[in-house]
Formats: sequence, C-alpha cells, structure tokens
Amino acid sequence: MQPADVPGKLKPTWEEPKQHLYSVCGPSLQSMLVPSEGSVMGGPVLPILGALFTALMGGLYLLGVFRRRRPGEPPLDKGLFPWLGHVLEFRRNTVKFLQRMQSKHGDVFTIQLGGFYVTFVQDPLSFGPFVKESREKLDFNKFAKHLVHRVFGYWSPHSEHHLLQQSSNKHLKGDGLEVLTQSMTSNLQNLMLHNLGKDERVWAEDGLFMYCYNIVFRAGYLSLYGNESPKRGDGEEKAKEKDRVESEALFYKFRKYDQLFPNLAYGVLPPKGRMELRGLMDYFWDALALHKVKTKDNISGWVWDMQQARVEMGMDGAMIDRYMFLLLWASQGNTGPSAFWLLLYLMKHPDAMAAVKAEVDRIVRESGQDVRRGGPLLDLTREMLTKAVALDSAVEETLRLCAAPLLTRAVLQDMSFKMADGREFLVRKGDRMAIFPYSSVQMDPGIHPDPTAFKYDRFLNPDGSRKTEFYKDGKKVKYYTMPWGAGVSICPGRFFATNELKQFIFLMLVYFECELLDPEMEIPGIDVRRWGFGTMQPVREVPFRYRLRY
Repeated sequence: MQPADVPGKLKPTWEEPKQHLYSVCGPSLQSMLVPSEGSVMGGPVLPILGALFTALMGGLYLLGVFRRRRPGEPPLDKGLFPWLGHVLEFRRNTVKFLQRMQSKHGDVFTIQLGGFYVTFVQDPLSFGPFVKESREKLDFNKFAKHLVHRVFGYWSPHSEHHLLQQSSNKHLKGDGLEVLTQSMTSNLQNLMLHNLGKDERVWAEDGLFMYCYNIVFRAGYLSLYGNESPKRGDGEEKAKEKDRVESEALFYKFRKYDQLFPNLAYGVLPPKGRMELRGLMDYFWDALALHKVKTKDNISGWVWDMQQARVEMGMDGAMIDRYMFLLLWASQGNTGPSAFWLLLYLMKHPDAMAAVKAEVDRIVRESGQDVRRGGPLLDLTREMLTKAVALDSAVEETLRLCAAPLLTRAVLQDMSFKMADGREFLVRKGDRMAIFPYSSVQMDPGIHPDPTAFKYDRFLNPDGSRKTEFYKDGKKVKYYTMPWGAGVSICPGRFFATNELKQFIFLMLVYFECELLDPEMEIPGIDVRRWGFGTMQPVREVPFRYRLRY
C-alpha cells in the first residue's frame, strides 16, 4: 500500500557499463578511456575524464539503464523513461496498469517505479509465501518508517511494531472492545441525536459522503482521545456541546489534510500544498498535544498506553504529539469513507436494506429495549452487534468493493519465491515485492462471481452462518478478501473499525429513515488517485435525506 523507499545501492561493475558503451559508441570512446602510447591525454586530463565517466556511469546505473533480467527472474518491464519507469501510468490508474502488465507478462513481473524495482505477485493462490515469509527476507518496517516520517513528521529509533500490536490486542479486540463499544455508542448518539425534539420528523438534506465521514470520524476521535470533562463546572450538556464543536473543527482540518495525503505520500506535493500542510500539521500537533489530551475524561486505554510507552522511552514531548496525530489518521482515515459506501449500497439495494433493517429491529426487540420518541437512548452492546450477521456480511462485501490497500515489502536478501503451481522466481536484494489484492483477489470473477455487483449475503452460507470458504479453479483460496492487509502489516485496529461501521449503521437504521434524493442515480466512480491507500473515496457527492422514524 505504500510508496517505496530508497533501496540499498548496489555497486555497478566497471566491466559491464564499459563493455556496453563500447558496443554502442565504438572505438573512439574506448580510446578516451584507455589512451594509446604517445597520446596527448596525459597529466591531469585523464583523471578528470575518469571521474566524469565514473559519475556518468553511476548516474546511468541509478537510472536503471543497465538493469537486465537474469536467468530465473520474473519478466522485467522498465518502461520508456529512465528511473521513472511506469510510475506515471501506475499512479494514473493502478488497477488498469496492473491488469495490462498481467496480460502482458503473466502472474509475476518486475516493473520499475520511480527508481525502484517492484515484483508484483498477482496469483491469489500464491499469496501465502508473501504473507508468511520471514522478516529476514521480506520486511515491512523499513520503508514504513520512512513513509511515516514523510507524511506525519514522526520518527523513532525504536522498533515499535510489537508495542502497537500488543496494545491493540489488549484494547481494540476481545474484552477491551467492550469499553470502546460503550464509548462509541454514547458519542455517536451525542452527534446524531443532539437536536432531536426541535422539529417533528422533518426531512433533513445533506451530502451522504460528508455526513457519514463527519459523524463516524468525530465519534471515533472522541471515543479514543476522550471527552470534555463536566467537572469543570459547566455541566454535562455543556461538556457534550464542547465535544461537538471541537470535533467538528478537527474534522474539517482533517479533511483538508486527507485531500493532500496521496500527493504527500508520493512526495509530489506542490509548494502551495506544502505551505498548507505545514499549517495543518501545526494545528494537529497542538490539538492532540499530550498535555491537552490528559485533561480529558474517558481517554481510551489504547491511546493512553501508546503515549505512556513513549514517555517511558524518554521520547521528546513534541515527537509524542506527532505520534498522536499518526494514531488519529491510522484509526479514523478509512472508517468514515467505508461507512459512506456501506450506507449507499444499502440504499441502492432495497433487498439488502430490508434484510439488514429487519435484523436490526429484531435484535433491539430481543434485547428488551423499546426505542421511542422521548424514551431512553438505546444501549447498543457488543453482544447485540455480534448477532448482526447480515450486517456483518454487508460490511465485508462493502470492503471487498471499496478497500484497496497495496501491500509492499522490502527485499533484504536475494531470495527465491515459490508459486502455488511450483514455479520459482529469483528476487534481488534491494528490490521490493508487492501484492494488490483489490484487482487480484477481490475483483477476481473466479473467486467472487459477478465481482462488481454488491451482494449483501455474499459472505453468508445458506444457513445464515459466516461463509469463509472460497475457491478458484477448484482450489481453496485462503486470502479471499484482504481489506485489512495481511501478515505483519495487517491492520491492528480492524476489530474496532468494523465495530464502528456496524454501530453507525445500526443506529442510523434504528433512529432514522433515509433515502437518496435521486433513487435512479448511478453509484459514483472512485477517485483513482487514492489506489493503494485503504478505502477509496467517490469522485462526487451523493445527495440524500433523512428523518426520525419515531
């Protein structure tokens, strides 16, 4: 999913470029390199020309001019432009480019992208070796650290993957998720229902993307980073109002940063964008500063543990503030857009909406609660969410259609990669390996028939249980959908993110009627500039309206 970093430089051999240039330019160049007896090229001229030649050869080597496919390696496609290779076409539309490369070269190929050589594996039956290979050969952390420094300004000399995994397992799944579920429900209700009673079932109109992104982002932020304390004398209602105002301002700043993110990640942000970025970064580092977060109530154990661990490391406070922003983006950058696609698909498919709504109403009844105007707020528990199997399947189907991470590893040593069909390919140290599950798995009609269609029950068996067995050419596919990544780079907050999505949709269907202003409108296309960065975003807004059910 991530743009590549600078690989370790391999020393070019003197013989290969010298022989190559001789064959192209003839003996006149050779006579410059190796003067004959009696030549006037003596004294200081020869060392200068030698230095120039060495610099030229080094530059051409770095541009990839001399790279050749070796026996046993995958097909090599360097593209037309030195160093750049295929990067322009790759960024323009990753899916179409990889499909073209696969048609041309097969399931495995190496391409040049902005000075890096990346070997793509497109056969989903062969993903196992990529996901499970030891970190001594395929590493995720090296280039991830460089990317994090570029886009968030955060740097740590320590290896932090284990710390993140440990804290996420403790607080973002299992029993730890119970507390966050309660907090998320409370914050969603504050944001969605605070103006109830002002009007009797009047339709409100909004843009679906911004509505979903706004509500889910803000509720997630408040659940993780804490709420305004009512103990300051203003009372609970004033504290909730401050939460709404503060989170609203934070969201719109975050949205501006989010729009800069693809160019920032690729390192092609123009000067005007960099100026805007600097102001946004200063804003987030201040808003999420450690001393401000510590004044809040209900700070999540996840955020508290992560900042406290860095305090104990002796990390500078300003760098911890930067890490707080990194956690915000990692936890909330994709959930809101995913909520948009999920609610849009439900509204565009009446059978799906009817099935999920019936399930939601049944679960509420079985909980013994009565949702009515003027009554108590719904106590939405994690146990209730686990019963929503149709909603679960709809979430998984939505992510199959709209989540498109690029999984990348740095190759730390020369290695052999074995495919499911028995073929083996050699991959060089200093290169990268990558898989793009969106095109190679999630849109594969051999695994998912009619792959571009939304089928809310695609991940349900006929008996209503979760479907986990998918096949391609008669062989079971282990990695049949990969919206969260896999292996060492799998999203540690995936259980919390799934919970957020389900809670938002659950409450929307409990409290509101919602419909598209134009039921016949086509589902918008996706912004192809964001391929590889998680959940895709639409190219245009979708007008909708909503009102209270009761």
